[in-house]
Amino acid sequence: QVQLMESGGGSVQPGGSLKLSCASSENIFFFNVMGWYRQTPGKERELVASINVGGVTNYGDSVKGRFTISRDGAKKTVYLRMNMLKPEDTAVYYCHAGVASRTHWGQGTLVTVSS
Repeated sequence: QVQLMESGGGSVQPGGSLKLSCASSENIFFFNVMGWYRQTPGKERELVASINVGGVTNYGDSVKGRFTISRDGAKKTVYLRMNMLKPEDTAVYYCHAGVASRTHWGQGTLVTVSS
């Protein structure tokens, strides 16, 4: 059973920064892709950033230039560095891992951007 554990969420003022971590119970290179999604009430979960096994990254349009996804294989952890945060970044952020037709999700961590 794959387990993904997010951490690092919290409250921050607009313009601030946070770094989320997603610790995997499995070797992260086992997955074809890992990434971060976010969701707010009444809206569908949307892609924030992803990184595939080859290291190719992909970002949602609203976060390009502000967020950076990275990984540490030895620590089995994927990170999301979020800079220049905006109130509209407020959401529950979920870690995602996919291999073949199987997907796995963490339980989510809340990020609140407010003055």
